[in-house]
Amino acid sequence: MTNTATAPSVCTFPPGNFFSSEEVAQFERDGYIIVRNLADPELVQQMRKVTRKHLEEAILPLEFEADVKYPGSPLSRDSVGGHTIRRLKQAHARDICFTEWVSSPQMLGRLSQLLGPELVMPLAHHNCVMTKQPQFSSRTGWHQDIRYWSYQRPQLVNAWLALDHEESNNGCLRVIPGSHRLNPVDHAFDEAQFFLDEDQRNRDLIDRHIEAELQPGDVLFFHVLCLHAASANLSEQTKHSVVFTFRPADNKPIPGSRSAAHPEILLPAPPVLEP
Repeated sequence: MTNTATAPSVCTFPPGNFFSSEEVAQFERDGYIIVRNLADPELVQQMRKVTRKHLEEAILPLEFEADVKYPGSPLSRDSVGGHTIRRLKQAHARDICFTEWVSSPQMLGRLSQLLGPELVMPLAHHNCVMTKQPQFSSRTGWHQDIRYWSYQRPQLVNAWLALDHEESNNGCLRVIPGSHRLNPVDHAFDEAQFFLDEDQRNRDLIDRHIEAELQPGDVLFFHVLCLHAASANLSEQTKHSVVFTFRPADNKPIPGSRSAAHPEILLPAPPVLEP
């Protein structure tokens, strides 16, 4: 774990299907929380099996590292490493195991505490398996996921499930506690809405970041305004992560926007939190 000023917000032993009131307060304060061992190991294994098969067979739709033009990515698909897959898109449609995951009681219960009882999963954003492969993986700069999304308000939560070990040397996510509450006018972003890490106005905030190191089955819940980044994979093994986004039913996408261009899924009613 990186030696930073703030310890990561972690729920080590999740109590059933819900966060405790203290954990909800941690999320509201920090903009993220890690829950250990949330996904059933057999379900994680099935998602990993499907992921590896679809990567080996290059089953569409895909995004290649060369497509994003991030630092460290191949210059084009015709370059060396140009067909390195960055993510498997439309994960929900790839296998029933992904539906089982997003509709599991332990997910629905926690998401309902953060977003309300009527939950919607957009298919336009994330809905993917992120892969960070050795040698040709790119570096992702500091950003907020809401930067290209269009909703009535920035009230969405991402759930990042680790299918493998996620550590500093293989490009685990870095998050900045409390950054979901920052005032953007006080900081500097480039034309692509990446946070400028060399700008002095941003340094104090970046220095507070933590490494969100995960084990298979761990989940990182984070607010779409939470600043996060990731380095390249310096290990010899590919890292796989399942990522979905969720919103409350009354936070609708703006008509005509990219966020409204795909259908959405109304999730089952969450379990009831007993008083």
